[in-house]
Amino acid sequence: MASDHYFSASPGSAENLRQIRVDLDGRSVELTTAAGVFSPDRVDAGTAVLLANTPPAPAGGHLLDLGTGWGPVALTLALQAPHATVWAVDVNERALDLVRRNASSLGLPNVNAVLPDDVPDDVVFRSIRSNPPIRVGKNELHGLLERWIPRLDERSDAWLVVQRNLGSDSLQRWLAATFERGYRVQRAATGRGYRVLKVRRHGSLPKSPAELLD
Repeated sequence: MASDHYFSASPGSAENLRQIRVDLDGRSVELTTAAGVFSPDRVDAGTAVLLANTPPAPAGGHLLDLGTGWGPVALTLALQAPHATVWAVDVNERALDLVRRNASSLGLPNVNAVLPDDVPDDVVFRSIRSNPPIRVGKNELHGLLERWIPRLDERSDAWLVVQRNLGSDSLQRWLAATFERGYRVQRAATGRGYRVLKVRRHGSLPKSPAELLD
């Protein structure tokens, strides 16, 4: 039997496509999921807490769903902001295929389901939403957030949901220490054993002392 993880690049298990009915942005929709992806039978509790405790998506610009799975967050963003470009990013090729199927079935041409390296380097995000893959390990998780949070646009927010008993409070402390200059980190909501953390980029980053001497 294949030992797949939802963060496997190419799951070796049988796909076993299935249809599920979920509520996204106040609409009951039927979507396709499969084995080898995160929470294939429902919108998981953490994602539900994230969706319930974040504001509507900005109307335009670029939006990021980091670790999209089969796409509940990306699809919600696209439904809320049809004129924005939604980047649904994952390392799992099967998950990306599901997002494409689901965006097509909902008539959402503004969703780009891509691997991390396929997002153009010059794209900055009006909002980042994520139920991040905590189980990849602390070093991998920190590297992931250090890569994407600096790509927030000025006066824009990242929203992360993390289970309390999987280290949400320690992650909040790490975020505050790592993104100290030009950002504000706070706990925005708590529910069902999860924390929603908000990272706000105030504006352009202040110059370091070395840069001021240049």
